[in-house]
Amino acid sequence: MKDSLVQQCLDILKREDIKNELNLLSSSVIDFIVYEMKPYVFLALLFIVILFIMNLSIIIMLTILLHNKSNSQKWF
Repeated sequence: MKDSLVQQCLDILKREDIKNELNLLSSSVIDFIVYEMKPYVFLALLFIVILFIMNLSIIIMLTILLHNKSNSQKWF
């Protein structure tokens, strides 16, 4: 009984009209999820860009500071 039920389900899923309906359903669900997540993705990307700029500025300031420190030690 169990095998025949599984086989019947597999036979139904092999039909082209069922495949098309499942494809349509899954694409609409995925589109909805992407639509709802888009603002959060943009905020995360903005946060990453801001962190990159901050880290880059810290590295530049440390490089300048170390360069100035090595130049000032030559004088003393």
